[in-house]
Amino acid sequence: MTDGMYDVVVVGGGPAGLNGALALARARRSVLVVDSGEPRNAPAAHMHNYLGRDGTPPADLLADGREEVARYGGEVVTGRAVTAARQDGGFLVTLDDGREVRARRLLVTTGLTDELPDVPGLAGRWGREVLTCPYCHGWEVRDQRIGILAAGPISTHQAHLWRQWSPHVMLLLHQAPAPGAEEAERLAARGITVVEGPVAAVEVSGDRLTGVRLASGEVVGIDALIVSPRLTARAGVLESLGLKPVEVEMGGQTIGDRIPADPTGATAEPGVWVAGNVADPRAQVITSAAAGLSAGAAINADLVAEDGRVAVEAYRQQIGTLFEEAAWEERYRSRPAVWSGRPNPQLVTEATGLAPGRALDVGSGEGADAVWLAERGWRVTAADISVTALERGAGHAAAAGVADRVEWVQADLREHEPAEGAYDLVSSQFMHLPGETRRRLFARLAAAVAPGGTLLIVGHHPRDLRTTANRMHFPDMMFTAEEVASSLDPAAWEVLAAEARPRPAVDPEGRDITLHDAVLVARRRP
Repeated sequence: MTDGMYDVVVVGGGPAGLNGALALARARRSVLVVDSGEPRNAPAAHMHNYLGRDGTPPADLLADGREEVARYGGEVVTGRAVTAARQDGGFLVTLDDGREVRARRLLVTTGLTDELPDVPGLAGRWGREVLTCPYCHGWEVRDQRIGILAAGPISTHQAHLWRQWSPHVMLLLHQAPAPGAEEAERLAARGITVVEGPVAAVEVSGDRLTGVRLASGEVVGIDALIVSPRLTARAGVLESLGLKPVEVEMGGQTIGDRIPADPTGATAEPGVWVAGNVADPRAQVITSAAAGLSAGAAINADLVAEDGRVAVEAYRQQIGTLFEEAAWEERYRSRPAVWSGRPNPQLVTEATGLAPGRALDVGSGEGADAVWLAERGWRVTAADISVTALERGAGHAAAAGVADRVEWVQADLREHEPAEGAYDLVSSQFMHLPGETRRRLFARLAAAVAPGGTLLIVGHHPRDLRTTANRMHFPDMMFTAEEVASSLDPAAWEVLAAEARPRPAVDPEGRDITLHDAVLVARRRP
């Protein structure tokens, strides 16, 4: 159990809980399943109607499910969740041994409790010869003597239903009233015998149910006894969150209760889902597993929506602070050198054949481009927002013996306006700003170029976002050379190059990739 917050804590490790956890773990969510080890079907030797797993012992299905959840990184712990409470935008789940776990979302699949009729000896045969669901166990007791222990109007329906599996069905009225004339006729027509009198106990011989003993002392021989337990939702954790069970009716009779939810399992409490018998007391194993999958998918979709909202807030915050002086200072002060110390290759390519003059190095950083130009005779104005970067650049210039050829200017280039027509070369290398801010900056840079001078703008091409280069994902801040060229007046500018230039690179995983620089080279007409 981690000390951090799980994406989802699943309370209950039955088919619904494990299948929900499996879907979430496969969706790369952090998942913890808390299970008390008390499955409803533990007394049953086998489960049925689960395609591909028919006849599997219930414990085997759960063991396989835990292994599958763990295979995808989910965790399963033994424990009983007692309460849940909201905390820090998520939930705090407390276990009966005092452990606490936190989650962004909850999936509660605690199932239900079968409250059996109070007949001596009956509970000891539950899940063996004392049964309730014909679809779960009808085939196994086909053609045997089947007694229906009446518990209300639904019992006559059960009698007709079980008649599908055996011709030897008896309706044991127990404490229920005798059926009316019309129902008695239907029962007789189907060959179903009605037995009056309370059932006092079940009869067992050789570890097998052999019959029921009536209050009169008469023993009625049967091989299987069908009961209608009250299906009570295990809702303690949910009730601690204010979610109350509602009654469930069938055939005009209340058969138990459940936690209401929508078709995905979402409850009235935001962030809380339910699946399996706690929400649907009539659900079989395969139905519960399917409900767990639906709930898991819905929870993941809800988390995706929240992740998106959080990401947008962080994205806006990052854009709002990324280009401020404090952020750049922190970036430079966090390590001895941010850049390689080598001049940008596109500058070297384009400036090598130019006659030295006055140059403006925009966003000069630690000064590699400015020093390279100064070493070739240029007088350079190096502008950057970071004082730390400029100090490092000045140190590099002094070490190279060109300190007198570089002027270091601390400026916010979003607001700084260089002198118009003052530079024979204006170089902007990888200045990435939001769209309109960038366009205004590039217009000011173009205005700073002297007649006959060169404007060189280089940036990361938007195509690089399709690679695994791990670029900062700010699509609005990337541009093409053609986009920049379109902003230049053809009457005043000759565009020498506006293209995406490929260059080899290696991504963070060591794979060879190709990056593209957006390169604009333009000459102001004399």
